[in-house]
Amino acid sequence: MLVCTHKKRLQRLFIGAVTLITASTFAAEKPWNNEQLSFDARTDALISAMTLDEKISQLSDESPAIERLGVPKYNWWNEALHGVARNGKATIFPQVIGLAATFDPELSYQMADAISSEARAKYNISQAMGNREKYTGLTFWSPNINIFRDPRWGRGQETFGESPLLTSIMADAFVRGIQGDHSKYLKAAAAAKHFGVHSGPEALRHSFDAVPTQKDLYETYLPAFEYLITKSNVAGLMCAYNAVFGEPACSSEFLLTELLKKQWQFKGYVVSDCGALYDIHHGHKQVKTPEQAAAKALNGGVSLNCGFTYNASLKQAVEQGFASEQTIDERLKELYLIRFRLGFFDGAEANPYNAIPASVINSPEHLALAKEVATKSIVLLKNNNHVLPLDKNIKVPYVTGPFAASSDVLMANYYGISGNMVTILEGIANKVSQGSALNYRMGALPFNDNKNPKNWAPFVAKTADAVIAVVGISADMEGEEVDAIASEHKGDRVDLKLPQNQINYVKQLAENKKGPLVLVVASGSPVALGELYDLADAVVQVWYPGEQGGNAVADVLFGDANPSGHLPLTFPHSVEQLPPYEDYRMQGRTYKFMEQEPLFPFGFGLSYAEFEYRDLKITQNDSSYRVSFEVLNVSKRAGSDVAQLYLTPINPSDEEAKFHLKGFKRLQVEAGDATRHEFVVPHSALTRMTKKGESVALAGQYRLHVANALPIQRSLELGAAKPISQVIEFTH
Repeated sequence: MLVCTHKKRLQRLFIGAVTLITASTFAAEKPWNNEQLSFDARTDALISAMTLDEKISQLSDESPAIERLGVPKYNWWNEALHGVARNGKATIFPQVIGLAATFDPELSYQMADAISSEARAKYNISQAMGNREKYTGLTFWSPNINIFRDPRWGRGQETFGESPLLTSIMADAFVRGIQGDHSKYLKAAAAAKHFGVHSGPEALRHSFDAVPTQKDLYETYLPAFEYLITKSNVAGLMCAYNAVFGEPACSSEFLLTELLKKQWQFKGYVVSDCGALYDIHHGHKQVKTPEQAAAKALNGGVSLNCGFTYNASLKQAVEQGFASEQTIDERLKELYLIRFRLGFFDGAEANPYNAIPASVINSPEHLALAKEVATKSIVLLKNNNHVLPLDKNIKVPYVTGPFAASSDVLMANYYGISGNMVTILEGIANKVSQGSALNYRMGALPFNDNKNPKNWAPFVAKTADAVIAVVGISADMEGEEVDAIASEHKGDRVDLKLPQNQINYVKQLAENKKGPLVLVVASGSPVALGELYDLADAVVQVWYPGEQGGNAVADVLFGDANPSGHLPLTFPHSVEQLPPYEDYRMQGRTYKFMEQEPLFPFGFGLSYAEFEYRDLKITQNDSSYRVSFEVLNVSKRAGSDVAQLYLTPINPSDEEAKFHLKGFKRLQVEAGDATRHEFVVPHSALTRMTKKGESVALAGQYRLHVANALPIQRSLELGAAKPISQVIEFTH
């Protein structure tokens, strides 16, 4: 018995020794699989083992396997703007513009953390079944941090709005949620887009040249990119289709070399927007051949080509002397460092993110989070005579409108798939009493006149105790050039009004209504309501609220939740208030420069509670200003508000913004309570940009405001709290 046991031990030792020898031999032959080496050393070893053809094959979004080296196939293209997109079942969170309306960075982090957990779980399952196709990977080309400078831009819905500060803070939280906090591994890899100056027109994006002023470039368009690179350590960056100052963004030495590599010390990877390298010679006509375009992008700093230009033309570019294998190695290293940091070449047990279970996908916790984001994103724009919230025991509620029963309006663009979609009609049906005689008729088509001239739907309003009309647009009307199939302008809007047939229908409802008319507006951009604002008793902006949108809207309409969203961009009265769309100068745009009174100002949002701001105190030390204030809830209902800190120059120069947003804070105040809050503004943030794009310290007198909307008269007229303010003087 002892002899047998001894033999078994010897056998186990022998097998273990052979295993160690085999593993060490394997690691010696393929050192990139040696987990004891640094990612840097492993990447260098792997690249040095590749042929030129193999290297070039790895520089495109569809990177094939290199079987002799043990390198699996990988597809880089994946999307996660507001949930894992285009890859089956996943939680559909509200569109990003709605997330921005929460003014809640912690919520942005939680949402992105949930998205990346689902992404990891789905990736693990896909790997196990051998699925390495598009949208199954962990490299997400999100977030979109372009500035929503013009409300006509169809893709503005994907952004965090018009404020560089709000965009930077919310996107920073989003990136941290996507990428995780492990010291060695990435949970997933985020890539900010579209670098560096991009916001339409969609129809011209393959040949358009964006020409901002130097001041606007550094004050408005670049800050969020700089923040995510220098503070958030974002893994990737997507360069835009359009040119900037005459150079295509994906081959711009100024953008990709001077700014990214030299000034900001970016160490991640750069991916072209899909087909953008083709545009260098075909759309922008900057070079004569595809080979020159490939070389120009490679030399400029594009690591990954989403498209075919590198595969088709880069080898010839090397042979013709336009590009070198050394530069290819540099770009390839930028890519493979990401793959190593994602744990693709390590054992499953080494990376804790590999243990994320499938049960997180569309889990009850994530559905609850989706509902929370949607609820906090809803902006109450009007509430005459406190008609909202409605009573759940209402006898005859009437829900109508083209989007009341629509799931499309919940999803926005770049969405996943879920079996838990709750339309606004369904949310209301689940909310009101079983004794309520809830009625529904669509009443109007989304974008076109009804074919049947007879329509009884407006007359149902005669018998209703309240009419809830769900109107707006959808991602079929506004969005990306290739996706907005109902748009006649390739996804952009030329008019900010509702479709005329919807306007006509709402007017009919107003003519026939017995009780209050509540407009629920779904859109990813400003809607100019015109006369409908006066006809409605209440107006609620719900954006594209995700799969739990119906429940969130119902909670707000019937008082189980208090609306607390605030506008992340200005709503003009009409396009006539806007400069030409193609003009990238900021003068006349956004809360910073708009001269005319808007329909709804930036930062505006009402509540069922009523807040009073008071007792402003400002102190300073060697490093910062401390701005403290008190918020009193003078109502009988608890509520959340968004305090905003602005500076306005007393004697502004022609070049200076009218308003500088320097901070924001979401806060909760119980009924009848007063709470004290504080902004800390470092001296380094008290700057402005000159016409030359140079940052200079603020000097002279400024009025400091703490408010819950842009501190202008229009905000007060709409019901915002009275701002508190004090003049301060800055000296060099």
